[in-house]
Amino acid sequence: MVENHTVCTIFQGRAGDHNDLAIPAAKSFGNALASCLGQRPTVIGTPKPALNAGWREELDAAMPDLHAVQQHFAAVFASGAVSVAATSRCAVSLATLPALAQHYPDACLVWFDAHADLNTPASSTSGFLGGLALAGPLGLWDTGLGSGIRMEQVVLVGQRDLDPFEVNLIEQHNISSLPPGEDLPDRLRKAVAGRAVYVHLDCDVLAPGTVPTDYQPEGGLTLAELTACCEVLACSSLIGIEIAELQNAWQPEGPPVSPEKLVAALMPLLK
Repeated sequence: MVENHTVCTIFQGRAGDHNDLAIPAAKSFGNALASCLGQRPTVIGTPKPALNAGWREELDAAMPDLHAVQQHFAAVFASGAVSVAATSRCAVSLATLPALAQHYPDACLVWFDAHADLNTPASSTSGFLGGLALAGPLGLWDTGLGSGIRMEQVVLVGQRDLDPFEVNLIEQHNISSLPPGEDLPDRLRKAVAGRAVYVHLDCDVLAPGTVPTDYQPEGGLTLAELTACCEVLACSSLIGIEIAELQNAWQPEGPPVSPEKLVAALMPLLK
């Protein structure tokens, strides 16, 4: 639950984008969140066309805006405010999570995602920057943005599209991993165990067709199941939430999709 004042952030820079649909979605979603919370959002970064390139080129292009958002998050965490952010793509977590580790070294990181994003540049078969987004803050590769998150802090939720490298890593380090299922809220409550939480929500954790995302792997959570998980997390102190991988349309030239139903699903955690 939100106990302190809230700072809303909208990220508008590059972050390994495959297309140009997440930046306007972050703007729309972030403004909707800010309106619900009675806040004026801070905007970080300037929209630029997607490169759709390999991880090294994407990271180099994104680095100025990632440094800026990292400095902003560090100031937010230092102030004791709750951070509510629309971060466009998972790769923004390369910057936000090291700032979290610096100021909340014992936080429980709840990572909602169809993927684990635990690949390294050496293990990745796609070269997609977003697929490396959690591995960097865990110190599995040098991003240039720092690390500091520990394996025991992570609770993976909703994963169903994992590479063999990630499966082995989860097993080797006994990382909490909660696949979709009817008892997910109860399993989540036990895994969090009353700790203060920071939530990462990649929207492809939801079932295909729920909201527009870059990936649509089979299975996933309904909005009602997401709300039930938010109700569980609301029993803990909320450090912040970052929402990524929401797109503003189903197709590049399609009509904009309202973010309101996703905002409503998250409200138990924010009110």
